[in-house]
Amino acid sequence: MLSARSLFQEIVDSDEAYQLFCSIAASGEAQGGWENGRIAALVPPSLSDLAPKITRHGADEDKHGRIFTGLLRKRGLTPVPVPPETDYTMLLERAGIGLAHDKLRRDEPLTEHDIVVYLAHSRVTEQRAAEQMDLLVRHFGGHPEIGKAVRQISEDEDNHLAYCHEELLRLARAGHGRTIQRTLRECALAEIAVHRDVSLAVLDHMGRLLGWSRAKSAVLAAGAHAVYAYERAVGWRRMVRLAEPERLGALGGPAETAPVL
Repeated sequence: MLSARSLFQEIVDSDEAYQLFCSIAASGEAQGGWENGRIAALVPPSLSDLAPKITRHGADEDKHGRIFTGLLRKRGLTPVPVPPETDYTMLLERAGIGLAHDKLRRDEPLTEHDIVVYLAHSRVTEQRAAEQMDLLVRHFGGHPEIGKAVRQISEDEDNHLAYCHEELLRLARAGHGRTIQRTLRECALAEIAVHRDVSLAVLDHMGRLLGWSRAKSAVLAAGAHAVYAYERAVGWRRMVRLAEPERLGALGGPAETAPVL
């Protein structure tokens, strides 16, 4: 029977598949760390109170990258190059979602509009990250090899999502409401397409590494397309709703160091 648990168990049980999975995850987290670090350095004076929170967000992402690299090292493996078609963050940038890297590389202060775009993009992508990590915690939170790592990362992703809700609501009250809603919708619709494409690419690579039959690969690809169809129709709406989070001030303190795995 095909299930999220059985599929991920196959990946965990295969050194090659596990190596690719952790390498993709580590690369994406490191990229997120860099992006948040640059944004924190370029926050406009009118929103300077956000800089420590964005810095914390970036530090968490860096930590997650180190955690995934640590999981590889624990098994005696090293990171492998990430296939471009599986690079979620790069493909989001190419789709025009979030702040362009060429802008972040310049030493010019960002605008309040840029910060709204950044937070809307983060609210959408953190929704995805929080859901994926929640799934891993439900199935592998007690796993002796990866359980501690997925629980820590899941906790952080929930904090990141709460922070995005809180700050976007604050900016909406300050007069950015229409821009926020428009940007959230644009980001959500673009993200679900990128997520579909990355899912199909990852399944293709995993299928070759794990020796899946054509029938199994076809069923899993159909599942990815079905998820996209649902999200395109109605599922994207969960990514644009804003509500006061239970965790207020979720990124108000310093980042924790990566746990010993």
